[in-house]
Amino acid sequence: MKKLLLVMLLVLCVPVLAQAEDYVVGEGDTLAVHVWGEEELKTSVIVRPDGKMSMPGIDDVMAAGKTLPQLKKELTEKLSQLVKDPIVNVSLLKSVNSRVYVVGGGVQPQVYDMLQRTTLLHVLASVGTLDSADLSKSYVYRNGKKVMSDFSGLFSKGEFEKDIQLEPGDMIFLPVKYDRNVFVIGAVNQPKTIFFYEGLTVLDALLQAGSFSKYANENEIAIIRKEGDKQVSIRVKTKDLIKKGDLTQNVLLQAGDYIVASESFF
Repeated sequence: MKKLLLVMLLVLCVPVLAQAEDYVVGEGDTLAVHVWGEEELKTSVIVRPDGKMSMPGIDDVMAAGKTLPQLKKELTEKLSQLVKDPIVNVSLLKSVNSRVYVVGGGVQPQVYDMLQRTTLLHVLASVGTLDSADLSKSYVYRNGKKVMSDFSGLFSKGEFEKDIQLEPGDMIFLPVKYDRNVFVIGAVNQPKTIFFYEGLTVLDALLQAGSFSKYANENEIAIIRKEGDKQVSIRVKTKDLIKKGDLTQNVLLQAGDYIVASESFF
């Protein structure tokens, strides 16, 4: 009869074991221990800071660093001194060992509790606005090294194949985006600083800055852009863009770009 109950218990626990098999117990985790038919041995315990757990009738057991199946095996061996052929079940009630840490000036620092298998995209989608974060310079830090860098393709461009599964203790670093503006200067009615966002075009910026001044050269403007240690100038034929609808002239802007409308000499 006892063997039949054991089989039934194992069948019921298969989905849980499949998910918890590789979970490693840590200090502060809360575990539920149930010995079939022995109500006095049914208990919930918190793993102490020294990594050990206590149960009635047996010596302290080192729980931290073990998977749930490993811990179950050790408890079964120790409890066999009290109960003949004990049927032991160990489950995770609360985990403080399955956390990842979100840091950096680009977001509010926070601790993310992984209640299930979690990917980087899940966390990025839950931390709030990322407008101030420099995704291109962000990374995941694990066991002393970077395992994933540059989140811009994943989060902003839908390159979901770059998503990775997170592990307990991972640190997600999201630095602040120091230069988050585009500047429209020169011969325009409203020289302006514009908050940069993905997809911002030169036409968007010009519309926000108002029309050209009466002294402007309306045929052409320049986008001044820094690329590494060099400065480049990109010419835009504004007359073709605005009056002829030539969208090939509608250049995608980058943070830090300067749009310069020069004055006409005639």
